[in-house]
Amino acid sequence: MRTASFSNEQLAGQRLMVGFNGTRLNEGLKFLINRLKVGGVILFAGNLQSPDQIKDMCHAIQDYAQSCEQPPLFIAVDQEGGPVARLKAPFTQFAGNRHMKNIEDAVRFAEITAAELNQVGINMNMAPVMDVSPEGSNSIMAERAFGGNPTWVSRLGVTVIEHLQQNKIMAVAKHFPGIGRTTLDSHMDLPILPDDLSTIEQFDLIPFEAGIQCGVCGVMLSHIFYTKLDPQWPASLSPKIAKDFLRHRMGFDGLVLTDDLDMGAIKKHFDIQSSIHQILAADIDQTLICHEGPNIEIAFEEILKEITDSPDLKTGCMMSVNRIMRAKRKYIGTPS
Repeated sequence: MRTASFSNEQLAGQRLMVGFNGTRLNEGLKFLINRLKVGGVILFAGNLQSPDQIKDMCHAIQDYAQSCEQPPLFIAVDQEGGPVARLKAPFTQFAGNRHMKNIEDAVRFAEITAAELNQVGINMNMAPVMDVSPEGSNSIMAERAFGGNPTWVSRLGVTVIEHLQQNKIMAVAKHFPGIGRTTLDSHMDLPILPDDLSTIEQFDLIPFEAGIQCGVCGVMLSHIFYTKLDPQWPASLSPKIAKDFLRHRMGFDGLVLTDDLDMGAIKKHFDIQSSIHQILAADIDQTLICHEGPNIEIAFEEILKEITDSPDLKTGCMMSVNRIMRAKRKYIGTPS
């Protein structure tokens, strides 16, 4: 499917990755795919019962998208291992990143996880965590990070990325430009990190640079307010961080995703229309809204309005959807 032939509605919908209620293809999910033409869905515990159920649901999602003449969807899950693993037994359970002792542990995690995701029709893993959590700190990421040494985090993170993607699972490095030194949970409210660029470059950015160099499919932005990088917007809504820094300065041309806009860091401080305006201005490809509700349709309508009213934003949207379709062709096999 060629982006040039997409309607404005298709361009708008491809920019959304959304959550939904239920464990099967239901009317709510059909509305998201057919009416809002979403580019992807993300699965949580409430969507997941058994390997057979997940496989049937994922296949039904893709079959329905095809019947609506839509591209196949990203079907994503957070399967980091340890405290954040949506897929429970009989899927293989891992102790988590901080318990990995060597490269072999990272290879084993990535290869087994990729095989199990492929088996049920999931094509994207919101992993690995590339945040660096300083030893002895009260880091919000202490239980999810590989550790406190940027070089070690880089080695294990790159290993996970390479072995997921060699096995046809898109990897997403998170949470750019790094939340390992924050202590406030962005699910609850908006954390602030006042460090300057030099400090961030010498510590937090090292694993993300390694991930970009090894060809990671996606990078997820954090809901953190880096006051020295952008005094107005958190990373997930910041053209300075997402567009100027990640895309232009660091040269990343893969998928850029927000974290969930339903989290307290965003929802308590920014309305959905303002968030969408910033996301489009920042060349962010995928807007995550992980809970079914009115914000998904509001976001779709806002994207549609902005790209209809602004030729420049439509051009930017087409470039973004080109990146989305490039990833889908590579990892899902979308026809050209």
